[in-house]
Amino acid sequence: MHILILGAAGMVGRKLTERLLREGRLGKQDITRMTLQDVVAPQKPANAAIPVSVVASDFADAGAAAPLIAERPDVIFHLAAIVSGEAEAEFDKGYRINLDGTRYLIDAIRAVGGGYKPRLVFTSSIAVFGAPFPEKIGDEFFHTPLTSYGTQKSICELLINDYTRKGLLDGISIRLPTICVRPGKPNKAASGFFSNIIREPLAGEEAVLPVSEDVRHWHASPKSAVGFLVHAGTMDLNAMGPRRNLSMPGMSVTVGEQIASLERVAGKNVTARIKRVPDPTIISIVSGWPRDFATDRALKLGFTTAEKTFDDIIRIHIEDELGGKFAV
Repeated sequence: MHILILGAAGMVGRKLTERLLREGRLGKQDITRMTLQDVVAPQKPANAAIPVSVVASDFADAGAAAPLIAERPDVIFHLAAIVSGEAEAEFDKGYRINLDGTRYLIDAIRAVGGGYKPRLVFTSSIAVFGAPFPEKIGDEFFHTPLTSYGTQKSICELLINDYTRKGLLDGISIRLPTICVRPGKPNKAASGFFSNIIREPLAGEEAVLPVSEDVRHWHASPKSAVGFLVHAGTMDLNAMGPRRNLSMPGMSVTVGEQIASLERVAGKNVTARIKRVPDPTIISIVSGWPRDFATDRALKLGFTTAEKTFDDIIRIHIEDELGGKFAV
């Protein structure tokens, strides 16, 4: 099995690569080859047991997808995108990368012909939904995105559904919760503060909280995100019927509950490093975001999270990223 990961240099891409190489198979099939692509060259895994190719290219260039697809990968994990805050601030760039890049990809798949029909796993977002919301967003709630990023993801979902309906690929779009705690440094995602207020204090650094503590949001750990992708790459998609897009499981917590979890796990000295500095722009964006979900369809299809509480999410971060230690 040949696996192609687009956006492989990102956090989720790196973790997905690590898991696939560690396990050596996807579902019941052995992985025999991997191709890792990103706008900057992904780090080539050391001592990989199979051939791993690394490609640095601009995913949104009209000709970038064709040579990747010419190798006829069996499963394609499409993680390439710019984040929400950047897509909102840079309108043309957001549509170029998040929408045009996806269209070039699926058209390249179509152009191969000859019965080539790969599994395409697309990472969508809960940003496809916009307020006003019910208490919990169920599987039948309609798309009314209130950001450019959410609009771009929503359009891509529809395209992948249609190309799948026409028999041109075997697609599934999974709407990831906000991933928390993201390792590394803060990025331009409007949702970045959800991770920042956990990650930086645990590292002994100050973090800025730009919204009120009563803001509620939907989260899952990086470990869960990788698990969702792996399951989407192996499951029987016929069980989904014609709707090849769905929201992933997660947990709904307020910012205040996040901070309370951090205090339980790490103590008051750590939470004291959170500085409250309201940001009207972030507050405005977050006000239109989903808060809670009923993901019955995903659960019935076998998608599960790696954590049961937000305390677990913090502990996973400490174990996986900090070697089990943090700055007290």
